[in-house]
Amino acid sequence: MAQETKKENKALAGVKVVAFELALAGPMTTSMLADYGAEVIKVESRTRIDWMRQVGPFIGSERKSNEGSVCYLAPNASRLDLSLDIKHPRAMEVMRRLIEWADVVSDNFAGGVIARIGLGYEELRKIKPDIIVLSSSIYGQTGSFAQVPGYGAILTALTGLSHLTGFPDQLPQAPGFAITDFIAPRINVLAIVAALEYRRRTGKGQYIDAAQMETIIPLLTPVLLEYEVNGREVSRVGNTSTRAAPHGVYRCKGDDRWCAISCFTDEDWQRFCQVIGSPAWTEDPGFSTLLRRIKNAEKLDAMVEQWTLGYTPEEVMKLMQDAGIAAGVVQSGRDLDNDPQLKAQNFFRKLDHPGLGKFSYAGMPAQLSKTPYEVERAPFLGEHTEHVCTKVLGFSDEEFVQLVADGVLE
Repeated sequence: MAQETKKENKALAGVKVVAFELALAGPMTTSMLADYGAEVIKVESRTRIDWMRQVGPFIGSERKSNEGSVCYLAPNASRLDLSLDIKHPRAMEVMRRLIEWADVVSDNFAGGVIARIGLGYEELRKIKPDIIVLSSSIYGQTGSFAQVPGYGAILTALTGLSHLTGFPDQLPQAPGFAITDFIAPRINVLAIVAALEYRRRTGKGQYIDAAQMETIIPLLTPVLLEYEVNGREVSRVGNTSTRAAPHGVYRCKGDDRWCAISCFTDEDWQRFCQVIGSPAWTEDPGFSTLLRRIKNAEKLDAMVEQWTLGYTPEEVMKLMQDAGIAAGVVQSGRDLDNDPQLKAQNFFRKLDHPGLGKFSYAGMPAQLSKTPYEVERAPFLGEHTEHVCTKVLGFSDEEFVQLVADGVLE
């Protein structure tokens, strides 16, 4: 079980986190902390569970109660799970001990929600003056949108990413699966670690208002500068580039198989021509310089794809990479599961879930040589309620039984 795992040699060993969270951004933040050694207790309620538990796909392609959701398991690794009815009149008895125990309290509810249930920063400081609190809401805690609930797809549109994604003749596209939920946690972790270091030096806690929307905007700096400096509004350009040609994703041999190729210099172009056998069309004056190739990108892409269709994407990638040209297979989930580089780095960790089967967890992007991370399976709902109350928070067995009987613990 998670609580039995030794974490003494991990980078964040000794850091204690209480997590009031759901969906993706919050759990992914605290999961990273947990993988690097922090002890994380997630507070859930059976009356209002993390709704990601009910989102498919499921292990075995079948929903079994509130367990087995791939969308829940992936971002909730390596933590303990406490089932507590936070609306119960006696819930604060448990939550007060949680706060006294914790170094960090994290939530990702809409602005004002956590304060309305009595867990705002000022209230928590009264319990533990040096507490570090992270609120990772969609829009932050201030402003006209502060109390508006939101989700990743909506936030992606508001940041402008959807306006930039797709081809010129397409409507705006959603760039992947709630991409903002995968970017914000990285910023959150950096902020928490910085706050922990600040507290180590000063003895003072901090409140971190981490608006997920604001973690994405810096990625759009070139677009903002283009408008502010040149008055030009950037829109969808498909796979084209102002710095490379050919530059695109090209169909290859097989069903729905593709490879990305980019040539940034005239030297790249010359090597590319050699790889494909220097057919006559490569001598077209319209392709003689990078600027001309960019101008004639549509025609060039059609010719490149005539060649790539004769090879598998793996063959195209190897031929190009061997010649020093940037190229990569457009990998599917199956491809990623069998990727030799990821296997060499032991990136995926296949863990057993009792009664459900095995599930592969993605590893962390940084492997620390002296304090390696470790991934543990996500918990079942309320799996560690007794352990947390009696072993971590110090409730007696009699007190624990009474809390369960009163409906405080579920």
